[in-house]
Amino acid sequence: MAEKKVWLVTGAGRGMGADIAQAALAAGHAVVATGRDAEKVAKAVGESDDLLAVQLDVTDPADAQAAVRAAVDRFGRIDVLVNNAANFYAGFFEEISAEDFRAQVETNLFGPLNVTRAVLPVMRAQRSGLVVAISSTAGIVGGEFVSAYAASKFGVEGWIESLTPEVAPFGIRTMLVEPGFFRTELLTPESTSYAEPSIEDYAERTTQTVTTWNGMNGLQGGDPAKLATALVGLAGQDEPPLRWVAGADAVEAVEQKAERLIAEVDAHRALSSSLAHDDAHA
Repeated sequence: MAEKKVWLVTGAGRGMGADIAQAALAAGHAVVATGRDAEKVAKAVGESDDLLAVQLDVTDPADAQAAVRAAVDRFGRIDVLVNNAANFYAGFFEEISAEDFRAQVETNLFGPLNVTRAVLPVMRAQRSGLVVAISSTAGIVGGEFVSAYAASKFGVEGWIESLTPEVAPFGIRTMLVEPGFFRTELLTPESTSYAEPSIEDYAERTTQTVTTWNGMNGLQGGDPAKLATALVGLAGQDEPPLRWVAGADAVEAVEQKAERLIAEVDAHRALSSSLAHDDAHA
């Protein structure tokens, strides 16, 4: 095995976070697994001398600072941070309340900001580290019924892209993980909150969408355990990818978006390139 590292994983009480924590332990690393309920986290991940389960609500900056202190007190360092904790507010934009939209961004964007802000001083002192953010194909491609979720994940993408050159001089790297549909608990009632139907114009499509998603729950094509194992392998590379598109469906979605972006540039290339001041080339 390569050098033993210390991982801090958020949202490890169930789903993909628990899988990532287990995969890191199986690879011989030490893991600080966090969630809102530390006992639930320990039960989900399993017993190990290299495991520390810590209570962490990512929306609370004080919790983030405390979790980082606990990690350093126990293991002396933090080498890999996995920002995984997330939830899902679904619905048509007009029907999602302003409070729920804000809560979505609070957890999925400001949550990782809080935890990373607490971890970066440790990594800067070490002059090494890897910040992983679990994004989504919804961070690359928007779609109906996911406006709040996509906004939060697009935010994660822009933040990490901008953070990357800021921390690179300190030996700190970043990686965005963009999964497609994996058989996690994202579509369960514990993770997904649907907007209360209130506008007749959307009623039929809401019913169709919710029925389709409920039918997909537990049948998604991606295996989160395989994603977790692959992620641990990529994180151990000297040059981890800046982006990792995870899943065949994600690869197809990102390729289609890339092609659309190029086509949109080409469609008005001459016009777009003609907007300089007339004296720009004087």
